[in-house]
Amino acid sequence: MASEMIGTLGLGGLLVLMILRVPVALTMLVVGVVGFAQVISWDAAISQLKTVPVEVLSNYSFSAVPMFILMGVLAAHSGMAGKLFQATRVICGGWKGGLAIAAVGSCGVFSAISGSSLATASTMTRVALPEMERYGYHRGLATGALAAGGTLGIMIPPSIALLIYAILTEQSVGDMFMAGLVPGLMGLVMYALTVTVVMRVKPSLAVAGEPTTWREKLASLSGLVPFFAVFLVMILGIYFGIFTPTEGASVGAFATLLYALAKGLRGRELWRAVQETLALSTVVFFMLVGADTLGYFISVSRISFSISDFLYGMELAPIVVVLCILLMYFVLGMFMDSIAMLVITVPVVFPIIQSLGIDPVWFGIVTVLTVELGLITPPVGMNVFVIKAMAPHVGLGEIFRGVSPFIASDFVRLALLILFPALTTLFLM
Repeated sequence: MASEMIGTLGLGGLLVLMILRVPVALTMLVVGVVGFAQVISWDAAISQLKTVPVEVLSNYSFSAVPMFILMGVLAAHSGMAGKLFQATRVICGGWKGGLAIAAVGSCGVFSAISGSSLATASTMTRVALPEMERYGYHRGLATGALAAGGTLGIMIPPSIALLIYAILTEQSVGDMFMAGLVPGLMGLVMYALTVTVVMRVKPSLAVAGEPTTWREKLASLSGLVPFFAVFLVMILGIYFGIFTPTEGASVGAFATLLYALAKGLRGRELWRAVQETLALSTVVFFMLVGADTLGYFISVSRISFSISDFLYGMELAPIVVVLCILLMYFVLGMFMDSIAMLVITVPVVFPIIQSLGIDPVWFGIVTVLTVELGLITPPVGMNVFVIKAMAPHVGLGEIFRGVSPFIASDFVRLALLILFPALTTLFLM
């Protein structure tokens, strides 16, 4: 049997296992090992099963992940995330769907100190979902807004995805982070507008929040100060070369720890924060191990290589090639982890992009935005699965239906970035 056919059957098996509600990480691991064995051999698959976890867990680039998660957990346990949501809630007071807009805004601000979309989604779900449910918000709208808002963490700097793309393509990490700022802020604004439109179409999904005065709105801005302080320390330090992005994650975690200690986080609560960080990091790294294993299978099955060769040989206009590559990312995003997609495909498609004279920074932004869609599109949608784990009483289909308007908003944002590439270079020196 041809390797491409095995790869296609493997992706079909991946979908079946997910429908049967097998955990995503385990599904990717099983399909990756069995598929690799069918293409190469069982001995090679078992050997890979021994080496991949070591490669992932010892990868220096991934050491920023637990630091970002620690920042999120400390922000939650110290009341930092709670004050953020309360601040945005006051600012949006009196608006129809104001709590959902506040949740999206909180996710955007929180992601400014947490490069992890999963950490953003899990933390803000813990803080905002109970409040929205208490006020009678439809569960689909509430969880959909949080799932979409969580994806802002992959674009608003510092971002793990942009960091990995920069490493793979030898681009400036500072340039990638600055290029992601405007698209990230666009996502924040457009998600808020999406909530407003949904409220116009189906006003029964939510109620108007309690009205607040301008004095109260201005006073609530103090709840945003800690986040912007940590964000500026990290982003300016990275941009001016004071420390590396990985070191920046540690600096941000240390700054958040100082804030937590200043707010009285001690003893048992501090230990609980460490335990939670370890638990969440384990889940994320299990997903990374599964994604890496599945990635090797996709690679040896030559599906991604066949697509790239096909695009290269068609002699199409550069923008058409880019659109075809983005379509490939969108399809792969329905089955694969975002990090695995970048690691496997960027080394393959980037030489084509270079040969066509396309700006690598712009291409990185539109690629990561397309990959971002994979965090909220079925069947994988890791942000959706994270929120499902945090809110088991909400159905998976309900979350996917709730997030669908935000997916449409992301397509509009992607189209704007393709039509106006200068949006990604506004803050580049």
